[in-house]
Amino acid sequence: MALRIWASSTANALRLSTATTPYFSPLSRCFSSVLDGLKYANSHEWVKHEGSVATIGITDHAQDHLGEVVFVDLPDTGGSVTKATGFGAVESVKATSDVNSPISGEIVEVNTKLSETPGLINSSPYEDGWMIKVKPSNPSELESLMGAKEYTKFCEEEDAAH
Repeated sequence: MALRIWASSTANALRLSTATTPYFSPLSRCFSSVLDGLKYANSHEWVKHEGSVATIGITDHAQDHLGEVVFVDLPDTGGSVTKATGFGAVESVKATSDVNSPISGEIVEVNTKLSETPGLINSSPYEDGWMIKVKPSNPSELESLMGAKEYTKFCEEEDAAH
């Protein structure tokens, strides 16, 4: 934890851009990373919209609270998801949590690596630990999601309330 505090302080002192590096809030209790360029749901899923496809996964904050992920239940390619409705589940040593879709659309790809290596959600929630790729049916739904700063503030307030 001391290393993360030092890294965050150093990054702030050097005024490093958060465009390509994780955004670390010095006030965050869990020091989870939040990336610029992604959209976030208040149910702790992220969306990266590129072209006609949106990649969805759970946030670093969510995986941090879950603990070690031991099993991931994902839907099949070709199905559909609806905004704010569950599409899968993540089981950890602490609990099982439903995963909701932050947007509606058709599932065009599922991260099959997670069935063999569910811990990718812990080690790389924004890269290797993505869950599904969706062709959005209503791209305007992305506008209702939070940006990095809003999500960081949301997490801090949520953690303070617990």
